[in-house]
Amino acid sequence: MYAKKHRPGWGDREMRRPAFGPWGGPDSSWGQGGGPGGFGRGHGHGGRGRGRGGRARRGDVRASILALLAERPMHGYEMIREIAERTQDAWKPSPGSVYPTLQLLEDEGVIAGEESGGKKLFALTEAGREEAAAQPEGTAPWDAVNQGFDREGSREARTAVFQVADALRQVMATGSEDQRAKAFAVMNDARKKLYLILAEAE
Repeated sequence: MYAKKHRPGWGDREMRRPAFGPWGGPDSSWGQGGGPGGFGRGHGHGGRGRGRGGRARRGDVRASILALLAERPMHGYEMIREIAERTQDAWKPSPGSVYPTLQLLEDEGVIAGEESGGKKLFALTEAGREEAAAQPEGTAPWDAVNQGFDREGSREARTAVFQVADALRQVMATGSEDQRAKAFAVMNDARKKLYLILAEAE
C-alpha cells in the first residue's frame, strides 16, 4: 500500500504564496502556480509524463491522493503541501490538477468528502481502500520524483529564478514604459533560449 493566483472556488483560501519556475504549477503562468511546471506559460517543455524537473503524469495525482488518504483523511491543500514536503518542493501539484481529481474520485465513489471547519475533508471509501491496497509497496509517485533529483541544481535554479523575478519587479515598479517593454522582450527571449537548450539536447 502506498503507506499569485488561487482560483476562487478551487479549494482552500489559505494557499496564497506564489512559487516560481519548477516550483510553480504545471498550469500556471510564469512565476506562479503549484506544481513542477516549466519555466514559461502552460505546461512547460513538452507534456510527456514525469521527466525534467520532476514533472508528474496526470495519473500520478490520482495515485498520490489515494496514497495520502490511505494514511489518514486530509483536505485538498493539505495533500498539496504533503506532496511538496515529501519531494522537498521538487513536485507541488497545482490546485487546478488536485481539486478536479478529488471531484472525479468522489464521483467514482472512491473517496468521500465531508465539510469540517470550513474545509472539505476527504477519506477513502471501501472501494478506495481496495484500490490503494492494490498498489505495490514503495511505489508512491513522490518516490519516483525523488529518485535522481538534482537538489543542488534545484537550489541554484531557485535562486536564479528569484533573482530574475526581483529584477523584473524593480523594472515594473520604477521603469518607464519603454524600459518595461524591453524587460518583457528580454524575458521572452530568455524563455525561448531555454527551450532551445532542451531542443538541442534531444
